[in-house]
Amino acid sequence: MTTAAERAALAAATTVHLPSDLGYDDARTPWNLAVDQRPAAVAEPADAAEVAAVVRTARAAGLRVAPQSTGHSAAALAAHGLDDVLLLRLHRLRGVEVDPVRRVARVLGGTPAIDVVEAAAAHGLAVLHGSAPDVGFVGLALAGGLFLYGRKRGLTTNSVVAVELVTADGEIVRASATEHRDLFWAVRGGGGSFGVVTALEVSLFPLPDVHAGLMIWDASRARDVLRTWARWAPDAPDEITTTVRLLRVPPIPDVPDVLRGRDVVLLDGAVLDSDERAAELLAPLRALEPELDTFARVPAAAVARLHLDPEGPSPSVSASGSLAALPEAAVDALLAAWDREPGLLAAELRQLGGALGRVVEGAGALSHLPGQFLLFTVGIAPSHDDAVRLRAQAEGLVTAMAPWLTGRQYLGFAESAVDARVGYDADAWALLSAVRAAADPDRLFAANHPVR
Repeated sequence: MTTAAERAALAAATTVHLPSDLGYDDARTPWNLAVDQRPAAVAEPADAAEVAAVVRTARAAGLRVAPQSTGHSAAALAAHGLDDVLLLRLHRLRGVEVDPVRRVARVLGGTPAIDVVEAAAAHGLAVLHGSAPDVGFVGLALAGGLFLYGRKRGLTTNSVVAVELVTADGEIVRASATEHRDLFWAVRGGGGSFGVVTALEVSLFPLPDVHAGLMIWDASRARDVLRTWARWAPDAPDEITTTVRLLRVPPIPDVPDVLRGRDVVLLDGAVLDSDERAAELLAPLRALEPELDTFARVPAAAVARLHLDPEGPSPSVSASGSLAALPEAAVDALLAAWDREPGLLAAELRQLGGALGRVVEGAGALSHLPGQFLLFTVGIAPSHDDAVRLRAQAEGLVTAMAPWLTGRQYLGFAESAVDARVGYDADAWALLSAVRAAADPDRLFAANHPVR
């Protein structure tokens, strides 16, 4: 709790909510409604200057600071304890400026990904976005960032060319390849342990349209589809990136008719090549005779909603892991675990490799992702009891894949509190720890997966 004087200082810096205030519950609620985060205070700054003032005031009051834009992955942060934390909600820092000549977008800290996608598309350009339109773009980029351009273009974080952040001293600095280089390396994949990123600049690439779409099969075809895709995916050219999901779709009006109330297998993907080349690459999957095949040339902005991720707050629990391989035995184990965990909404496999698996020159702390596939499973949890039950099911499904797990995790998908070392190789972790010690020796900043 803050004193009256400390509260006055916070209120002078920005909009602030304490637990006794009427607006506190709304302000503290993250996108993931299954998470009950109760910080010591919530601040809603309007610009970088207010962020800096809040950081200085919180430090003087003995509070730690946790930046959060949307709270899609809020569970890990809440699990660390927020009794002495000021939650810094960045949703008022929203905006995108595109420089079409430099092919760079400047993105404010609370901007949803769809805003960046649409701003770039207005100039015939594209950005390395994720699968959820309303996820905070800066949070996505700090964690890594991957979706359907990844095997050709790599992780989102390594397309970031500069960041503007507030340090633990409450100073506003710019970090890039030529200034504050240690910070620039660390925040690209290292998360929120190094400061509050109020804006970043990210590279764009020419892509007015793209060959993309989805295929759907009934769940009875799951074994054939997964086995075929798992054989095809590791050696597929970098130009194609796909995701396959097992889906139990509830009978609700917000989903397409072809999916409503059904158990299905859904594949989505994008091909950064000609339509003719796309047809060649997709031929082995089309040979499985999907009941629906929408692959075609579409505006690049349409890809942002191709994965059908829910928009708007939702209560969910999840688990994930990195797979070194997916032989037939692994497919069978996944399907058996899926049948044992009937409450889960989806189990998805994202195709890695290509540029996602290579270290690029000038990369940040997360240079690449090991393994051939990324496994992610999720359930919708409207109540606390549901969350407990479904979290156990999600973790049980991932555990069933233990023989094929790499031991590494993509922290952008890690909803539970984990030892952050599992996200990096040993050399990267050692350097991250050194940068954190220099930039924030008092551990002012709290993060989903803190670098200690």
